[in-house]
Formats: sequence, C-alpha cells, structure tokens
Amino acid sequence: MQADKNLWVLVFVCIINSLGFGIIVPVLYSYGKTFGITGETLGILTASFSVAQFFATPVLGSLSDKFGRKPLLIISIAGTCLSFLLFAWANSIFMLFAARILDGFTGGNVSVAQAMVSDTATPQNRAKKFGILGSAFGFGFVIGPAIGGLLNRFGPQVPFFFAAGISFIGTLCTIFFLRETNLPNPGKKNDSKSNFKLSALITTLKRPVIGTAVFTGFLLTMAQFTMLIGFQTFSVDVLKINPTQIGILYAGFGVSGIIMQLSVPLLTQWCSSKSMILLLSTILCMTAMFITGLTNAFITFTVGICVYGLFNGLRNPMINAIIADRIDHKEQGKILGINQSYASIGQTLGPLTAGFAALISVHGVFFLSSFYILIALLLSFRLKSRE
Repeated sequence: MQADKNLWVLVFVCIINSLGFGIIVPVLYSYGKTFGITGETLGILTASFSVAQFFATPVLGSLSDKFGRKPLLIISIAGTCLSFLLFAWANSIFMLFAARILDGFTGGNVSVAQAMVSDTATPQNRAKKFGILGSAFGFGFVIGPAIGGLLNRFGPQVPFFFAAGISFIGTLCTIFFLRETNLPNPGKKNDSKSNFKLSALITTLKRPVIGTAVFTGFLLTMAQFTMLIGFQTFSVDVLKINPTQIGILYAGFGVSGIIMQLSVPLLTQWCSSKSMILLLSTILCMTAMFITGLTNAFITFTVGICVYGLFNGLRNPMINAIIADRIDHKEQGKILGINQSYASIGQTLGPLTAGFAALISVHGVFFLSSFYILIALLLSFRLKSRE
C-alpha cells in the first residue's frame, strides 16, 4: 500500500517537474533573442543541456544507488528550480547557457524517478508503473507550452518565475511526502556495481540484452526528435496552418501517447512479452512515419502523426521494464541513468540530422525518421529472440 502511495506522490512530482519544463518551450527563443540568441545558437543552447545531461545523469543515478534516491531527486529538482531563476534573472547570453548547463548537470529527475519505481515494482507490474510515470511526464509536456504562451502575455520573465515556483513546490513535495525506496546501509561494504566510470557508457552497450535495449531506445528517441523537426516545417511550409492549429495538432500527438501509456496494464495482460509489445509498436510506428512522408494531405498527415504518437507511447515503458528486469538492484540508478543519457543524445542528434534531410526535402525528414525506426525494429527482433 505504501509503495502505491509513493508512486502517486512521485507521479505528482513528475507532473510538476515536466510542467515547468514545458512552460518555457514556446518562450525560450523569443526571450533569448533579447540577449542575441539566433536560430543557430538556439540549437547550441539546447544541445548544451543534452551534453551536460549525458555525462551527469548516470553519475546521479549511481549516487542514488549508494546514498538513496530521495536526496538525489531533491538535488535534481532543486537544480531545475535554480536554473529557471537564472533564466529569469539573466542579463547576458552567458547566463542563459549557465542556466541550461546547470539544468543538464542536475537533470537526473527522470532516471532517479524511474529507479524509485523499479525499486518497489515486480516484473509483472513494472511496465504498468513505468507507463503511469511516463504519462505523468507526458501530461506536463502537453499542457506546459499552452500555459507558457499564456503567461508570456504578462511579461517575458513571468513563465520562468512560474516554472521556478512549481519546481520549488515539487522539491517540497519530495522532501515531505516521498518515502525513500533505497535506504543506504552504512555498515555494508561498497559494491563495485554501484560505482560509475565513464567507461560504463560503452561497456553497458556490450551487455547482451541491456545494451540492445539501450541502443534501441536511443534510435527511437532520435527518430521522434527527427520527426518533430519535420512536423514543424511540414505544418508551416506545406500545410500552411497557423500556430494555434499547430499547437492543437501537437497536443493531439502528446495526448495519444499518454493514452497508450495509461493502457499499458491492459496490454501486458493481453501479452506478457514486453519485447513483443515493443516489436509490434515499432512496426506500427515505422509504417505510420513512412506513410506520413508520402502525403501532402492534412487528414492523412494528421492520422499518421497521431498513430505514430499513439504507439510511440509504448517505447519508454517497455524499454525501461526490459532493462529493469535484467539488472541488479544495486545498479538500478546507474543503468537507468545511462539509458537516459543516450536518450538525451538522441534528442540532440535527431534535430541535427533532420536539418540535413530537410535541405533535400521536407518529406525526407519523415523518411529519415522511419529509417531510424527500421534499425530499431531489427534490434527489437534481437531482443525478442533473447527473451
């Protein structure tokens, strides 16, 4: 019962945390322009977060294996709060970069939260709990941009102060309501499994099932963020729809993913094989993305995007569950952190490669995304064979 209560407290904390991030998405570029941010430097600013997170997340996860999840989650959310305040108080482009890098270095929110869920989950309900957690993050990302756009009307700093405020609430909720799931044992000798070395970023990929799952997640994340570039350019240049319509369409994409994540318990009752669910969802995602690349019609494009969003929602719950089922409790935070590190790099490489594809054709972006999914599909067959 206590574990379930902890899950819902964690869900609330995750909604608050992702809501804060979502709020700044629509205002970051316009706010940064006052300090000299251009379209090119915006990409570097975004990438600075992902690069910092790539190195920091597995370290934070490893530390949570040693010293407990709760202190590290508090540090992560508090770091996010401080980064938003730095954005609001910024007086130069250097402060913007400092704020983004700080958020990346303390960005262990996702992996530590996943480790907390995995600590109390069983192989039978692990995918279900990861699905609930994923829908919590997704909910904040969907409604956050709308709130950010509304708050921007009251002043350019207001969205950042509001995001800092709700992150502070998330920090307080973690301190007072969240129970530790990995109590440290001072009398126990240090275990090498909980130690983190940079070489673990490579050696983890060599582990038969875990490495395949991590790299599959990396490819599928890269495919999603490639698609998002195509989504924006196609909506403006081909469909010629206005920002409000783009926002509604993007919200539909996000909501479809949340619905699927909440449906994970039903899916796992129908099929107990997580790798099979991942394989089937990957096939449907690839088909939807390929069809999207072939069309110029609004209806076909919308259906393709929503079908992709629906089945892409199964990616994180299944991959996280496959990984968590096969790792020792002493390295939960470290390995899930490494998985999140590769996802953050996928979030950076996806848009970069999409930019090159867009130089050829806006449709080429969707074909590139479907190519990444095809490679992930081949790896999904490997996961299924080793289950």
